[in-house]
Amino acid sequence: MNARFFVTVIVLNWNGKDDLLRCLGSLDPLLSEQLRVLVVDNGSSDGSSAAVRDRFPGVELLALDRNFGYAGGNNAGFRHAMKRRPEYVVFLNNDTVVAPDAVARLTAVLRDDPEAGIAVPEILYMDDPDRIWYAGGVVRLGLGLVRHEGIRKLHGPAYARRKETGYATGCCIAMRSLDFERIGGFDERFGMYAEDVDLSLRVRKAGLTVVCEPAARVWHRVSASYGSGMHPRKILRKSAAMLYLMRKHRAWSGFIFYPFALVAQAAGALLHTLARKPSGRS
Repeated sequence: MNARFFVTVIVLNWNGKDDLLRCLGSLDPLLSEQLRVLVVDNGSSDGSSAAVRDRFPGVELLALDRNFGYAGGNNAGFRHAMKRRPEYVVFLNNDTVVAPDAVARLTAVLRDDPEAGIAVPEILYMDDPDRIWYAGGVVRLGLGLVRHEGIRKLHGPAYARRKETGYATGCCIAMRSLDFERIGGFDERFGMYAEDVDLSLRVRKAGLTVVCEPAARVWHRVSASYGSGMHPRKILRKSAAMLYLMRKHRAWSGFIFYPFALVAQAAGALLHTLARKPSGRS
């Protein structure tokens, strides 16, 4: 009979060996009979799989033969993890570092609150570790709006309270395994982006909540600068995902308002970057 593991952390990777090894370094001390880590490698060509086997023999590895994307890779990892029937599953980006108590705090939310369908941590910039990348999510599809709360703000009392929120970022999502299975997993029709928003909306439609637990903290290697999120290809992919998201959830008015929301978010990011630039004066 397979051993039962309390929680399985699924770390998705594609050609991100250095990030992956850093992430696993933060998870390795947590390994136990109650916590298992599964790396899903999406057909990497950079030696990621060999490095995991060499450096972290206690971590399980699922090496896929090609890149199935975020949704496909995580769904494959979930199916593999369910052979051992963990009670909870945490989907974690490879370019993260987790606080030692983060997983325990997230699963505690799900254990103590039967109405919580997703628990998500506060996520901070790795290169600016007191600055917030995600402290909750606002989603108003009818206005074409999906955005992080607290982004680029310093962590403080305003963001220190556990709260129900609109959506969880796919950077780190904790769920009961049976809930994820019942909801139907990630929608693999999304090419890239918005799978997390869609999952959150389906969880909420099922009568459950999305809870942000700021006492659980994760650091994400993403630049806080304006330019990092404004590559034309990235904008096109995000926009395609948003259009599909709005169509799937029948938010038809969002098609009108989305261009304005996109411009407003880009302007906010640009103003933040300009405000942080040194003046050059002595």
